[in-house]
Amino acid sequence: MHPAIALALAYVSGSIPFAHLAGKAKSVDLRKQGSGNLGATNVFRVLGWKIGVAVFLADAAKGALPVLMLPPRIDSPRDPVLWAIAVGVATIAGHVRPVFLKFGKGGKGVATAAGVFFALAPWPMLVAFGIFVTVVLGTGYVSLGSLISAVILPTLLAIRYGVRSPLFVVSAIIATFVFWTHRANIGRLRRGEENRFGKGGQA
Repeated sequence: MHPAIALALAYVSGSIPFAHLAGKAKSVDLRKQGSGNLGATNVFRVLGWKIGVAVFLADAAKGALPVLMLPPRIDSPRDPVLWAIAVGVATIAGHVRPVFLKFGKGGKGVATAAGVFFALAPWPMLVAFGIFVTVVLGTGYVSLGSLISAVILPTLLAIRYGVRSPLFVVSAIIATFVFWTHRANIGRLRRGEENRFGKGGQA
C-alpha cells in the first residue's frame, strides 16, 4: 500500500463524526447544544452517559484501529513505527477537521488521541488514562483531566523511551495541541468558572 493511501484512509477514519451521528439519531445537532463541540464530553452532557461512553469508545477505536492495521501494509523502507505515528496523527487531524462535515469543526481530539496512544504505547497510555479518570472523578473537571493526562503521557514516554524517541516527540506535540484546543477551558479554570462534569456548559 502506498503511504499516501494509508494516510488518506487514516484521515477518513478519523473523520467519522460519531458524536454528530449520535446527535442526529436523537434529532439533536450537538454543534448547537452544550459546548457545540463534537466530542464525547458534550455527548455526555447533552445525550447522557450511555451514549457518551459509546461515542468515547468509538472515537478511541477510530484512532487505534488504523494505527494497528495500516502500518504493516505500507510499502516503504522507513521504520513502521514512524508510519504508525503518522497514521495516528492523520486520524486525529480527521477528528478535529472531519471531511464528512466539510472540514468544519469536529472534536478536540482527546479520545481519538487516547486510542492512538493505546495502540502505540499501551502501558504508558493506560497509566495516563487512569490519572485522567482519577482527576475527573475527583474534581469533576474533564478539561483538567485532559490537560493533566496530556502532560503525564509525554513524561512517561520520555522516562521509558528517552526524549529522542519519536513517540515522545509526537506526544509532546499533541500535548501542546491539546492545550491549544483547551485554551478557553484553561481561562475558565483560572477564573473558577469552568463547569463540572454533568452540570452542563462548556466541554
